[in-house]
Amino acid sequence: MYYTFVSSPLGQLLLAGSDTALEVVGFASGSKARSPNGDWERNDEPFRKAAEQLGEYFDGKRRDFDLSVDPGANGFQADVLDALRRIPYGETRSYGDVARNIGRPKAVRAVGAANGRNPLPIVIPCHRVIGHDGDLTGFGGGLAAKRYLLDLERRYSGMFEPA
Repeated sequence: MYYTFVSSPLGQLLLAGSDTALEVVGFASGSKARSPNGDWERNDEPFRKAAEQLGEYFDGKRRDFDLSVDPGANGFQADVLDALRRIPYGETRSYGDVARNIGRPKAVRAVGAANGRNPLPIVIPCHRVIGHDGDLTGFGGGLAAKRYLLDLERRYSGMFEPA
């Protein structure tokens, strides 16, 4: 597995994957902080497009990512990740909304767990999922990072056509 680091307003982000697909976006801090495994190889080249698109996202110039990704998910997890990708930029959904969207309305807790295992935060926008009462709930990069991402999207929502 290859990896690199990119700077962001949330600190250094770890990007990891193969030479054909992004598999990990990791935060430097928070409950799901990530660092490279000892057998990973530093190689910036496979992540140039991802780094560019993340920069555009943080600059308010990109709503959606056009990247080859491999979250390593199947079944229920893949259904949840697909539902997350359909949450529009600048909007939020509750865990219950996502559960209903995938046809499993009673699987709210399972949706929360699947959301928490998203290996590609930001790119697969798990930050757009909030509690049913509108409260921010857990996020691997920390609640301050989640708030930052939601505020960023609200600030730029409606200001441009998707890249």
